Amino acid sequence: MALDEEAAWAAIVAGYGQEPPDPPGAKPFKPIEDLLLPEPPNADGTDGAGRGEPNPARTLGGSVSFAPGVASPGTGPRDYAPDEPSDDDFGTDDEGHFVPPEPPPLPDADATAKFAWLGVIGGPVLLLLAVLLGWDMTWWLTTLGIGGFVGGVATLVARMNPGDEDDDDPGRGAVV
Repeated sequence: MALDEEAAWAAIVAGYGQEPPDPPGAKPFKPIEDLLLPEPPNADGTDGAGRGEPNPARTLGGSVSFAPGVASPGTGPRDYAPDEPSDDDFGTDDEGHFVPPEPPPLPDADATAKFAWLGVIGGPVLLLLAVLLGWDMTWWLTTLGIGGFVGGVATLVARMNPGDEDDDDPGRGAVV
């Protein structure tokens, strides 16, 4: 059985913006302005909430009850007033605060590492300057820019210290 898409879309468009009817026997919703008002009593003397209890005249918020041991009304979180701060609250006393130790100085780079970094950074900068300043892209300028970058990266990668990574170290979990 084929579904008629055009008819389905026409029904959706025709019903757009309309509320569906309430199911039979359902009480209509009250407007938001009337939500805080007490329920009017029914003709039989019961409350309008459908509980079958007589509707006593309640004031707004009169249905709130407090359990034994719970604070009385008027002592909620909005009634809390903090104590006046002292000088200790603002960190003037360093007792108990973590102060990290000074980091060790960086090791001095050797000449090979300095030239490698010069190639990694200087090669692209040289090519960018050549383009921005309108220099002729000669073979030696291109070789110096690209070759310096590639050579610098290769040198830095080759000189990387693998640390003390051992493939036979059984202390790091399962070995597959």
